[in-house]
Amino acid sequence: MAYEETASNHEFKEIQQPLTPEEVDPGQKRAQKEEIQRADAPLTVNPGDRIDNSKTLEEKAKQVAVNAPDITGDHIVVPTYFVFNMPDGTQQALHHVKDAEKISDMIRLARMDENDNQIWC
Repeated sequence: MAYEETASNHEFKEIQQPLTPEEVDPGQKRAQKEEIQRADAPLTVNPGDRIDNSKTLEEKAKQVAVNAPDITGDHIVVPTYFVFNMPDGTQQALHHVKDAEKISDMIRLARMDENDNQIWC
């Protein structure tokens, strides 16, 4: 779950990211399935992985790359973007493939203290 900072009070407004199959927009899943079925040749990119820089932070937060059962039969959902609250008070949507190294760096830097406050190492 990510939060959007409001300029006036530096509080974060909650941005919901789908993490379960029930939270994924059915229209998004249907559109991706239709695109795969319409393709004349195998797609080189999963429709959910596509980068669209015209999308807002909220739209990127809702985009799902994977919404399918894995090899064990568990149904998994992987957001296309992970939204991070940056140390400077801004938010950034990082693409799960293109920005994988930066996501790893962010996870290493962001820590929670004993009072559940985010701190940066």
